[in-house]
Amino acid sequence: MSQVTIIGAGLAGSLLAIYLAKRGMKVDVYEARGDIRKESTAAGRSINLALSNRGIAALREIGMDEYMLAEAVPMYGRMIHTPSGETKLLPYSGRDGEYINSVSRAGLNIALMNEAEKFDGVTFHFNEPCTGIDLSTRSPQFSSEIVVGSDTVIATDGAGSAVRQAMEVHIPEFSSSSVFLDHGYKELHIPPGPNGEFLLEKNALHIWPRHQFMMIALPNFDGSFTCTLFLAHRGGNLSGSEGASLHTSSLEGTLPTGRVSAFDRLIDETALLDFFEREFPDAVTLMPTLVEDFFANPTGSLGTLKCWPWNVDGKALLLGDSAHAMVPFYGQGMNCAFEDVRVLDSLLSEPAAASTGDQIDWELVFAKYSELRKPNTDAIQDMAEENFYEMRDATADPVFQRKRELETKLEQTFPDYFSKYSMVTFREDLPYAVAKEKGNAQDRLLMKICSEVNSVTDLDLDEVIKQVKTC
Repeated sequence: MSQVTIIGAGLAGSLLAIYLAKRGMKVDVYEARGDIRKESTAAGRSINLALSNRGIAALREIGMDEYMLAEAVPMYGRMIHTPSGETKLLPYSGRDGEYINSVSRAGLNIALMNEAEKFDGVTFHFNEPCTGIDLSTRSPQFSSEIVVGSDTVIATDGAGSAVRQAMEVHIPEFSSSSVFLDHGYKELHIPPGPNGEFLLEKNALHIWPRHQFMMIALPNFDGSFTCTLFLAHRGGNLSGSEGASLHTSSLEGTLPTGRVSAFDRLIDETALLDFFEREFPDAVTLMPTLVEDFFANPTGSLGTLKCWPWNVDGKALLLGDSAHAMVPFYGQGMNCAFEDVRVLDSLLSEPAAASTGDQIDWELVFAKYSELRKPNTDAIQDMAEENFYEMRDATADPVFQRKRELETKLEQTFPDYFSKYSMVTFREDLPYAVAKEKGNAQDRLLMKICSEVNSVTDLDLDEVIKQVKTC
């Protein structure tokens, strides 16, 4: 029986434990935090998750898809809020049955942990932060000084992975990069109405795009909305990764004097309320705890982590955010990590995975896994950062809105047409890298077409689809 040590009991680690246990493996999962089933979730760190087809496919394989979707809220499109309070829904797809689902991060994590513990071979160890790993002996160390040996170690311990940090020190050819946006995020809250009703459209992801900043809101099952404000950390001109973006301009150059803001300028209640009443007037009236939430909740950072190699001779593997953390703007961080688990599991089914008897050739499996996943995780990481600028800037652009209307009509008319968003979100059979290449080519073409007309009704859809098929 193979014995695997998983570092990190988050979403990816708990799901992986189930997949491995179903194969009869013994799995020990070590988690730095306490058991979230017995502790309250830290405020301000629970950005809602958008569960879509790639993540659902992974849950389906362990029989948990229907269970989780029963307490998810379907979101059929982006509801755009203008500064004057007008709204417009941009559907995610023109096909029936294609939508994303707002789910609770903690709720999903708890459900996965409970499912994993149904297997005799799975044991969770809490309050055991990993402090390092002896890669030669596959032995991670923990703060309690216990050293654990197993057939292999899989790190699902997030962007700050201790296992990855050990690889950085001990593997000469290891390379990594972390690129942070100049923007951070702050979690806020819209409660349910007096009778538990939703105070905004229930089945939509709400966006208040304001060019150099934005706010979003995702519905919760209890009638509330989790809001997230994305705003520059500091006032003044933007720099760093945004300086290279096609969508970049300075804060001062984009907005009229007096409207510029950043987290470092919202220093008191007066500044905060002035900002919200000016930029989000239709939302601020629904946020009775805005001031308390804003100053109590932490300001998070947004970054993209890339590294290589992901594995060490079959002794240790990086999976999920530990290998490829991304910004949340395509809603694919969890879905991508769940797809990681599916791909790894599929390789364990191949005859070549077993070296002798029931013994897994982890070196071969990890090498094949890394080669398969790296081009695709690079692609979705890049698309996630690009989508930040699309959500923040382009969703308010009339040409972009016409493009989304055209994409919806094409999907309604031609079943074999998929927009880039649909390829990423609703095609679990399509690699991210293919979706990026084909989707970007389509986007360039459709934006050009929509910039030359005042209405989508002026277009010949048959002629448009002919051009799309050349992309």
